[in-house]
Amino acid sequence: MGPEIHDIFVIGGGINGCGIARDAVGRGYSVALAEMNDFASGTSSGATKLIHGGLRYLEHYEFRLVRESLMEREILWAMAPHIIWPLRFVLPYHKGGIRPAWLIRLGLFLYDHLGGRKLLPATSVLDMRKDVAGKPLKALFTRAFEYSDGWVDDARMVVLNARDAADKGATILPRTKVVSARRENGLWHIETIDTVTGRNGSHRARMLVNAAGPWVDHVIRSAFGQNEARHVRLVQGSHIIVKKKFDDPRAYFFQNPDNRIIFAIPYEGDFTLIGTTDRDYTADPRDVRISEEETVYLCNAASEYFKEPVRPEDIVWTYSAVRPLYDDGASKAQEATRDYVLKIEGEGEAAPLLNVFGGKLTTYRRLSEHALEKIGAAIGVKGAPWTARSHLPGGDFPAKGYDAEVTKLKRRYPFLADTHARRLVRRYGTRAEVLLGDARGPEDLGRLFGGDLYEAEVTYLVEHEWARHADDVLWRRTKDGLRLSKEQAQSLEEYMAARPAMAG
Repeated sequence: MGPEIHDIFVIGGGINGCGIARDAVGRGYSVALAEMNDFASGTSSGATKLIHGGLRYLEHYEFRLVRESLMEREILWAMAPHIIWPLRFVLPYHKGGIRPAWLIRLGLFLYDHLGGRKLLPATSVLDMRKDVAGKPLKALFTRAFEYSDGWVDDARMVVLNARDAADKGATILPRTKVVSARRENGLWHIETIDTVTGRNGSHRARMLVNAAGPWVDHVIRSAFGQNEARHVRLVQGSHIIVKKKFDDPRAYFFQNPDNRIIFAIPYEGDFTLIGTTDRDYTADPRDVRISEEETVYLCNAASEYFKEPVRPEDIVWTYSAVRPLYDDGASKAQEATRDYVLKIEGEGEAAPLLNVFGGKLTTYRRLSEHALEKIGAAIGVKGAPWTARSHLPGGDFPAKGYDAEVTKLKRRYPFLADTHARRLVRRYGTRAEVLLGDARGPEDLGRLFGGDLYEAEVTYLVEHEWARHADDVLWRRTKDGLRLSKEQAQSLEEYMAARPAMAG
């Protein structure tokens, strides 16, 4: 007897692959998902971490994408209020700037009225001579526009989609490389290898979904032998993290003289995130690193606005990722579409293939719904759309209920410091109580690795979220790497290496 036959086999553990797997298994399809590395180890943890309509996309007339994104903001916020929350953005303006005031006002009017805004406050105009938002900036700006978007812990959004898919019955295969995929007797026959154990696997499926992100063309070329596949344009985006530049909870939207934009965003309480860059990338996505040129660019661009300049020596961390944008022939990287494209191969035949190109964090849920429409047309409909009123694990509380959840957690675990309780609710929501269990004091949380990262949390991440290495914990499941020393991180790595992986 051969391996189990799945309805769908998904290649790719980024936000698109995990979102499609979650949606599909929730509708009743049998699903397997394979990710070559850790979840969100590529593009999906290297974003600017915004749930946003894409104000600048209006300049490129991408009205459908912007409207869909605007409508998704509050849907996603309600789905996951622990890892998604509203953020106000301040767009400083001075006469003679890159974009005239009337154009900005028009764009923000459309932004407020294209659809989906119910809880988020509308656009307003600030007097920067009086508003505290003007304090950290140079005295160039007397006026600014303030508007709403959202913030997301991108890597956690990915792993929570995978966790929910697993809870609903999907077979999740982390650190599993697809070696080959071939059509045979009306089914896909997929050969895999576990990159940790070296164990080979064989799988069969009625349909294959290629959601490999920057590697989508590589999968088409290597697994299917289509050597000429060229569907995506790889664009590198890099970010720098510096010590906190301002105390205000709002973020800044800066317009650069080269017509590009960057954000300066409050990050993890004590830091400021500055990014992103946009430049074409041709090397292996696994090797992507911020360049000296990008570092200088971001420092100089931010220093045009802040009174206190941003210097390379101020940087405490950087991250860089490659965005797999659908290649629409745009002349500049920053003009390439952020929309997604779904293409079926073998439609009307046995063993169809769905290739997923492009996309962005904000529209991943809608991309998944559109993918399920194509999957249903290809292999038969199972179940109706359901994710719009769903919750990601831990997000089963009201959109504006974060503070109440913190109060509830502190009431049950009075030994928790306020910062620790707030961090746990931000990461795990209602599942923080699963993590803490019957603990009555810090001593019940086990070994302290640094900051407020205890053994209990690490154990939870290993057993429930597929964490295997220190980097999985410190830079994806959490951002505690910003607070732990190299020695503490090494101690955590040694601890994790000594214990088995347990997530299922």
